[in-house]
Amino acid sequence: MLFETLKSVGDLYTVPMEMAQKRLDSLTKPLGSLGRLEDIIKRLAGITGEVFPCVDKKAVVIMCSDNGVVEEGVSSCPKDVTSKVTRNFFRGITGINAFAKHTGSDIVVVDIGVDDDIDCEGLVKRKIRKGTWNIAKGPAMTREEAIKAIEVGISTVEELSKKGINLLGTGEMGIGNTTTSSAVSTILTNSKAEDMVGRGAGLSDEALWKKISIVKKAIEVNRPDASDPIDVLSKVGGFDIAGLAGCFIGAAAYRIPILIDGFISAAAALAAVRIEPKVINFIFPSHGSAEPGSKKVLEVLGLEPMLNLKMRVGEGTGAALAFHVFDCALSVYKNMGTFEDAYIEQYRPQG
Repeated sequence: MLFETLKSVGDLYTVPMEMAQKRLDSLTKPLGSLGRLEDIIKRLAGITGEVFPCVDKKAVVIMCSDNGVVEEGVSSCPKDVTSKVTRNFFRGITGINAFAKHTGSDIVVVDIGVDDDIDCEGLVKRKIRKGTWNIAKGPAMTREEAIKAIEVGISTVEELSKKGINLLGTGEMGIGNTTTSSAVSTILTNSKAEDMVGRGAGLSDEALWKKISIVKKAIEVNRPDASDPIDVLSKVGGFDIAGLAGCFIGAAAYRIPILIDGFISAAAALAAVRIEPKVINFIFPSHGSAEPGSKKVLEVLGLEPMLNLKMRVGEGTGAALAFHVFDCALSVYKNMGTFEDAYIEQYRPQG
């Protein structure tokens, strides 16, 4: 499935983008004065092929998985929090539940590798196995498992596309996944572990340095090939990261705009773009995560956060919050009057 899907990833449609730009220039405002909102509108036109795109059916995909590296003491939270929070998504009491309700979006919870048997109505059960292996001692998963996890993400987006979803956010739940994201990002950005590793759920200074040492050890033990993103995912990643990488690839193949949330989904986006560079055309940033590695990953992707609120909740909360930006951008684009409507001579670029 993966390699067939990659063949479906195309370019942006240029004609609708040009027509959207003409519409933007005709609105009663100084040329380019909506700033990056204009870039969002044009890219939405290029993705959908519609001069007046619609993003009224939104969903956040949350990949849930455990990580074997937790046994190294890299998190301040116990491992079973992954399972508990996954269940709490269905109780409606988590951060993403509140954000999704406010933005009128669905949440799609995928068990891709939780080390527990969860039976909640609505849970998408696509478990590869119960958690990855400890990356400090060996690879997180086999290459075949990494591809399978990517394909879980692709198939999840395919199903949502059939249901008419036209805007996606990405989220995750997995204790220890800032460690795996740090390892993946260190390799794919050719950075130092010290610059990528953050405090996650609130580590002390001593625990932070331990986490950095574990990331270094994982890279030394596994020697991931930076030129092969699937190798990187299989050796030092997680099922959640690989699944989200598949979501980005699937969104590009099915021409659905998709938002990065924080550090973990940014690492997944980078892996997806390294697998197929055209995927970048379909990805939007949301917020600037407080995790230090997030800024570097977005820089490498050539993306700038829409919002900078120092959030680090995860779960897709930043992506859901950015849904409002899309709604506002399209509302202005569709409802603001033109110069002709206002009996004002249209602005012309000087020089």
